[in-house]
Amino acid sequence: MNTFDEPRYLSILARDVPRALIAAAFALYAVGATADERATDDGMVLVPAGEFVMGSNKVDHTNVVGEFGNAKPWYLDEHPRHRVRLPAYYIDKYEVTNADYRRFVAAVNVEPPRHWIEQGYILSMNEAKLWSVDVEKLRKVASKVLKLDIDTRQMTKAQLKTAIEHAFEVKSSEPVIYVNWSAADAYCHWAGKRLPSEAEWEKAARGNGGSEFPWGKKWKAHMSNTGEAMWDDGVAPVGSYPTDKSPYGAYDMAGNVSEWVADWYSAYPGSDYKSGNFGEKFRVVRGAGWSGDGHYALHLFQRGAYRFNLPPDSQFDDLGFRCARDAAPKVAAIHRKD
Repeated sequence: MNTFDEPRYLSILARDVPRALIAAAFALYAVGATADERATDDGMVLVPAGEFVMGSNKVDHTNVVGEFGNAKPWYLDEHPRHRVRLPAYYIDKYEVTNADYRRFVAAVNVEPPRHWIEQGYILSMNEAKLWSVDVEKLRKVASKVLKLDIDTRQMTKAQLKTAIEHAFEVKSSEPVIYVNWSAADAYCHWAGKRLPSEAEWEKAARGNGGSEFPWGKKWKAHMSNTGEAMWDDGVAPVGSYPTDKSPYGAYDMAGNVSEWVADWYSAYPGSDYKSGNFGEKFRVVRGAGWSGDGHYALHLFQRGAYRFNLPPDSQFDDLGFRCARDAAPKVAAIHRKD
């Protein structure tokens, strides 16, 4: 995770936004925020202690994986279906949002996600300075930086302010993306939490009975944000799909963005599946993202047991995270055959 390098980014918006305005937004990094400037409501749900069904024994009998050109065989790294006993823990009700991550960026002086610069969201870090510029400059911010789908030519400053504030509010409620594993891990620790383990994530998504999807046993279209609906930024504001809600009340676990978890990608206890990707090379990613690829692929990726893996430095427009926290002194998970 890199510290913020202001000169590197000043030129990105320089053609459309006054340099002084950009620098004023970036000035928050130099000052920083206090350690107490964190979300006052941690917005977590409790997952009670007990056993749950993890993994699956599914097999791809029809070689559907070949049709999609996937290098990783489907289902095999989920073997075997087994039971895991976990102590009670909390997990974020929603994926970490841009607004959440913005507090972290200001407090710790870390590099913001690049799309904040490209889309102008970085200017939300110093709105007081933004509103002090003249109306023509504000029109450029709205049309050329934020790219709002409105005719700004005759808008008053008050109207522009309302439109820009609304754009910031929408982006603030969307999950943060283009964040690598180290940055996600650092955010969770800064917030007094941690990344969930792979087992914790799966239990929170499936419930103790091992439901196939957060909403139940059968796949249904339009239950989550996996590319079937069109959102301006691809991602949807967190919690936009009441149907994508797990048995414990965690939202967007089947769609919106895929999520980093704490674990290295490795075989489950008792598995006979071998992979050259196992070991301390790739981190596990769970859940489907908004940029799905085909009906069957959506079906597969939204399953609570589905596992994916990426290099820890990966950053994508459909990859985010959520955090977890112990509910009691840490106790090791116990895995046993189903």
